[in-house]
Amino acid sequence: MATPYLDDLRLAHVLADSADNLSMDRFGAVDLSVSTKPDLTYVTESDRAVEATIRRTLASARSRDIVLGEEEGETEGTASSSERRWIIDPIDGTSNFVRGVPVWATLIALEEAGEIVVGCVSAPALGRRWWASKAGGAHTGKSLLSSRQIEVSQVTDLANSSISYSSLGGWADIGKQVEFLELLSRAWRTRAYGDFWSYMLLAEGAVDVAAEPELNLWDMAALDVIVREAGGTFTGLDGHPGPWGGNALATNGRLHDASMAFVGYFPDDEPDPEDNVRHLDFGRH
Repeated sequence: MATPYLDDLRLAHVLADSADNLSMDRFGAVDLSVSTKPDLTYVTESDRAVEATIRRTLASARSRDIVLGEEEGETEGTASSSERRWIIDPIDGTSNFVRGVPVWATLIALEEAGEIVVGCVSAPALGRRWWASKAGGAHTGKSLLSSRQIEVSQVTDLANSSISYSSLGGWADIGKQVEFLELLSRAWRTRAYGDFWSYMLLAEGAVDVAAEPELNLWDMAALDVIVREAGGTFTGLDGHPGPWGGNALATNGRLHDASMAFVGYFPDDEPDPEDNVRHLDFGRH
């Protein structure tokens, strides 16, 4: 695995191992502590414990680096002007975690000089892990030594494509629900696999398009580099590369322009509620 980020990738796996142990220990627990944040999304004791553990390890192993996490925000490293930032989502898919659905994961990413260069997605309840590093390709498996390289599909026509998403909620908010439903109608197959899993299936070539209208950086950072290193394209709905735009369109690359023709969205666009069907508010937690 020829990559200048091999040590960081190894560390990401160590962080994921610790996260897996903590989260699986409480998954399905009848006494799991669950509360809601100000934005009414769920947070559990496991979200907080996983992030705290990852932060402690990074404070020791990468003390100079910045850390951004969903639960505790951003903390500076010891370097006065670090260009490196770890981006953590302790449990992506908390609603699934709370309800006993095994589709949730810890997302770990490293940003350097404004580019995501390492990503690791660990879904212990599914028994799956995916990772990538800049110039190192994308992989899935049990460990760095027991893995296989993954690549996006070769599908070139929306009529032959499989599209995955998390929910319909949010598309009406940006004035794109009708267009999104039209995109789905053009596909051979649609499924709401949801959250991180849509993008990992895309990186493996099982899905050809994945999109969401409302996301945070920690939801996307690890996914971005894995999709790109698998040969795909990851942008915001405005077409700008990377996980920076507050939403995502990921494809095998061959279907990106065709998908953007339906769901492309620019901040100056004004949503028109009359142009959308009833908004079903199934948010991502």
